[in-house]
Amino acid sequence: MKLVIGSNPWTYSCISRILRVVAYSTNTLSPNASPSKPPDTLPIRVSRSGHPKASIVPVLNQWLEEGKAIKQSMLQTIIRHLRSFGRFKQALEVSEFMSEEMRYGISVGDMAVRLDLISKVHGIEQAEKYFDSLPDTMRTFQVYGALLNCYAHHKCLEKAEATLQIMRESGHLSNAVSYNVMLNLYSRLGKHDKLDVLMQEMKEKGIKHDAFTNNIRLNAYASSSDIEGMEKFLTTIENDVEVSVDWHAYVAAASAYLKARLTEKALEMLSRAEQLVTQASRKHAYEIFLTLYTNLGRKDDVYRIWRLYGNLGKFFNSGYLCMISSLVKLDDLDGAERILAEWESGYSYYDARIPNVMISAYCRRGFIKKAEAYTVSLIERGVIKEPDAFILNSLATGYQMDGQMSKAVETMKAAILSSSSGWKPNLCTLAACLKFLEGEDNLEAAKELLQLLEVRGHLSNDVYNGLVKNILDVNVDVSALDQTKGGSETLDEESTRTQEGQIEASS
Repeated sequence: MKLVIGSNPWTYSCISRILRVVAYSTNTLSPNASPSKPPDTLPIRVSRSGHPKASIVPVLNQWLEEGKAIKQSMLQTIIRHLRSFGRFKQALEVSEFMSEEMRYGISVGDMAVRLDLISKVHGIEQAEKYFDSLPDTMRTFQVYGALLNCYAHHKCLEKAEATLQIMRESGHLSNAVSYNVMLNLYSRLGKHDKLDVLMQEMKEKGIKHDAFTNNIRLNAYASSSDIEGMEKFLTTIENDVEVSVDWHAYVAAASAYLKARLTEKALEMLSRAEQLVTQASRKHAYEIFLTLYTNLGRKDDVYRIWRLYGNLGKFFNSGYLCMISSLVKLDDLDGAERILAEWESGYSYYDARIPNVMISAYCRRGFIKKAEAYTVSLIERGVIKEPDAFILNSLATGYQMDGQMSKAVETMKAAILSSSSGWKPNLCTLAACLKFLEGEDNLEAAKELLQLLEVRGHLSNDVYNGLVKNILDVNVDVSALDQTKGGSETLDEESTRTQEGQIEASS
């Protein structure tokens, strides 16, 4: 049968028909108990507001129309939560709503946060324009520090160095924070020779190296595979009476040994790190330990750390994401389902990444029926309105692996249509779809898939034209698909990046 996807515009009903043929059964899937309905608060409404790229303003306006007040502190809390989930566009909307709609006065701290958000949402040029619009009296160390962060994030080395120099001359370099931003930038750019120079400047100015300073240096040694240099530096700070070595340093060392496949040494460093965890840092530390023990293949230690995590007495989405991702990576799907069921019964803020990781795991391991069933359950319980690009991408992969190529093509198209900037399809699945359409002698449909990718900004014009030429020549060369824009958005990889980010954040 020849599949024609170009003749009819896609609507949600297409994928809905695919999903709703599934008879959802409590016998086929364990994590399906409906959680108790959370209280109706503005932060909860915001967390469940749908696609991360959709405007959040209607949610705020609806709250006001219901005659409910919005305190500035609540908006600031929402901004923090949105930033922590990477929902920067929505966080920026709330920041602007706070000052422009609610007419709240904003502090220099609020300005620093907005500067950072503008940089992430609109780019460095718009961030510079906002900075330039601020009066000199508001350009405090917080705002300059945020500007430095923006330049570091975008790897603008010369502008970052110039900003650091301004901060030197204006006396804004009184602690290690801004130095650490610059050190981290040098490390990311591989300019390790500049690290010691900047650290020496800190020493001369009487600015103590904190845990982040030392961890950046340790990670720089590790990234260049200089285990000997790392060990010497670690010994130096251990023997320095003025330096307090905490668990972060040993995590950095463990990560380095893990990269070098020195398993026993990595385990020794983790053991030391565990002994130094403070009450205040337990959450962050345990999440990192979960990741490292997972990478070492130590499932018993993963469960041991999770039991310690449970003693925190609080409910954190980040911990559940980390644990479920760890169990998926360890191929313990039964355990992952149990943890997912526990999360579903108690979450306050919905985090789409958590169920998405499970759906991706089902699809990649050949359990497409479970993936379909769980997706249907999310819709029927009102948790989501419709599958997003992440879920659809995973389902397309599941259909492809199950040999249901017509469904794979239709679902891949749906994923592209619901995608936003920065998304990237599973390239193996996309390539399989194109090959399938070639085999079906449906080159117009293959061309349409590529056109959708180009229109959505996932393919450059040159790559698109080259691929289309190949298709018209009846030669679907999928190697050029490696040049699709954006970060990979398969959930196994996304969860891995989340875990790696947690480790980096500790340094």
